[in-house]
Amino acid sequence: MIICPACKEGIEDDSHFCDQCGQELLFCKQCGHVGLGRRCTRCGGLMVSRHEKAVEKQPDANVSVSVSNVSSSVSMGPSISISQAGPSRGGLPVLTLANESLNIRIVAMNGAIIGRRKGPYIQFFEQHSYVSGVHAQLKYKPDSGWCVIDKHSSNGTRVNQRPIQPDVEMSLNNGDVLTIANINLQVIIR
Repeated sequence: MIICPACKEGIEDDSHFCDQCGQELLFCKQCGHVGLGRRCTRCGGLMVSRHEKAVEKQPDANVSVSVSNVSSSVSMGPSISISQAGPSRGGLPVLTLANESLNIRIVAMNGAIIGRRKGPYIQFFEQHSYVSGVHAQLKYKPDSGWCVIDKHSSNGTRVNQRPIQPDVEMSLNNGDVLTIANINLQVIIR
């Protein structure tokens, strides 16, 4: 168990991000201590993300990874700037996520986080302990439409019962079932 340096919550040892507050976890290259900032508060070593640590261990010198493309960008609100014809809100097809039995009806915003502690939909998920603090993100892409991205959640994100990998965009289609931890949401796109 790791203690998140930002929110002080206990999280799994192999986590890349805190599933409670969404903070990216940094590890000291020398002593392995988890912390914030560029330098370790224990030994003064350089702090790196788990991904950067894994890339350093790669034996193949031909493998190059752009860390700036890998790190997660967490947007806390809408960033609607795409224009497209059709029934829409701000130029986008309207994505609604619904679970009538739990009284959840979400009209998606491009870039919005779904989570128990972050994002515009907190009121729907704050009482559901299986949902991570920063669980998933909704995005609209002009070429492929609406998609969901798991943000390294503890209990996973599924589309039509198929688990999706963290940081991988999964397209959403009208009629799909999006599962956030243990909550099923009907996908309605108009």
